[in-house]
Amino acid sequence: MVRTVGTTVRGIRAPIVKEGDDIVNIVVDSVIKSSKAENYTIKDRDIIGITESLIARAQGNYAEVEQIAEAINNSFEGDIGLVFPILSRNRFSIILKAIAMTGKKIYLILNYPCDEVGNCLMDIEKMYDLKINPYTDVLSESEYRKLFGNNVAHPFTGVDYVQMYKDLAINDNIEIYLSNDPTTVLQFSKDVLVANIHDRKRTKMLLQKSGGKNILGLDDILNKPVGKSGYNPEYGLLGSNMATETKLKLFPRNSQDYVESIQKKMKELTGKQVEVMVYGDGAFKDPAGKIWELADPVVSPGYTEGLHGTPNEIKLKYLADTELNDLDKEKMEEVMKEKIRNKGENLIGEGASLGTTPRKITDLLGSLCDLTSGSGDKGTPIVYIQGYFDNYATE
Repeated sequence: MVRTVGTTVRGIRAPIVKEGDDIVNIVVDSVIKSSKAENYTIKDRDIIGITESLIARAQGNYAEVEQIAEAINNSFEGDIGLVFPILSRNRFSIILKAIAMTGKKIYLILNYPCDEVGNCLMDIEKMYDLKINPYTDVLSESEYRKLFGNNVAHPFTGVDYVQMYKDLAINDNIEIYLSNDPTTVLQFSKDVLVANIHDRKRTKMLLQKSGGKNILGLDDILNKPVGKSGYNPEYGLLGSNMATETKLKLFPRNSQDYVESIQKKMKELTGKQVEVMVYGDGAFKDPAGKIWELADPVVSPGYTEGLHGTPNEIKLKYLADTELNDLDKEKMEEVMKEKIRNKGENLIGEGASLGTTPRKITDLLGSLCDLTSGSGDKGTPIVYIQGYFDNYATE
């Protein structure tokens, strides 16, 4: 029979997970139960994706604002410069609330016109009309208000983020400035907490080279427990989400151990070698809202060996429109399949691969999983993918 389906993606429903639950057995049982109920066969090189929050909840990997405040106090003695956080109620407001609770003076530097993931503080066209140079100009909060008004609402959330962050101050201990030069903060404090995500290493380096003294990142806060708090030894507060108004869920620990244990258990029960990954945010950008989804430090904090690397694919459309263009349909299909079977191990730079972006397999799969499970009420925190490594020549 001719194969008619390529990649298949299923969102797998799972029970509500609580602290202390056995995630390995829950994931394995959910997948096997689904395969029987929906009548599909588990195969070698199938892929199981598990959302990071499932593991974090089972670990009880949470931190209260008081614990975050204690971690800040343990890391900084005096005033704190705070640079380049993203604009997010879910991702950063609780962190800023905790920092303000220390009572220390906070000098908060925000990127403009948009933050690291694309949330804007101002209309970009108006910024250019006002001849503001985002590469050199520094705006105080009062200058920002004079130029852009007292209610600059985000087009999607309706939130005025400058005002929201200012309202988290205790005894007016937050001063806000807009600048894209991280060294601006050194005018106010030599001790700085770097809050951006993907460029954090460069930001730290620039501050250290420019005379900063105590330069830490969000990845350095709660990288070990404070009292009975959760923690993440690699990412600290990066990847955290609001759990309640006073508590954060942290990025999960030991993700690699979980994926390898799930792979082993699936092999024992089914005889099949499936690949497994933990995923958080997808790595994609919304073309309408201009917002980059990835607010986690990585797409996948843990994945099995078979998911390393990048795709090695031939662009079928390119072949069909160029060297195979003069062949009839039947011959074209035959030659195309033969080219796929005989393709080299590394096609980067070759004409046949033009238009195939060599992104990491885990970034591609994480985006697929994130879009499948969603962030709302779908109730499918496990994603099962079949046929991902197949191609047009696979029968």
